[in-house]
Amino acid sequence: MADVLITLKIMPEDLEVNLDNLSNEVSKKIESFGGKVKSKEFQPIAFGLKAVIIKFYIDESKGWTEEHEEQLSSINGVNSVNVEEVRRAVG
Repeated sequence: MADVLITLKIMPEDLEVNLDNLSNEVSKKIESFGGKVKSKEFQPIAFGLKAVIIKFYIDESKGWTEEHEEQLSSINGVNSVNVEEVRRAVG
């Protein structure tokens, strides 16, 4: 089976959320699902609010479900989790 590259956009609850801690917690959870984080970045949204963008690989046989998103949404400081892109990794 091939790997899938998934891009997530995680919105924090407010400006006071420590984005480094938040991205580390999300990364740990993704790794517990069998994913391998490729990159993390902070994307400016508006008025100082930034989203956390995480790209990671996961075996397509494991898949990615709404249940995974719900578990990430339950992390303290997370307002929402959106799948921005899913593509099959080649090579």
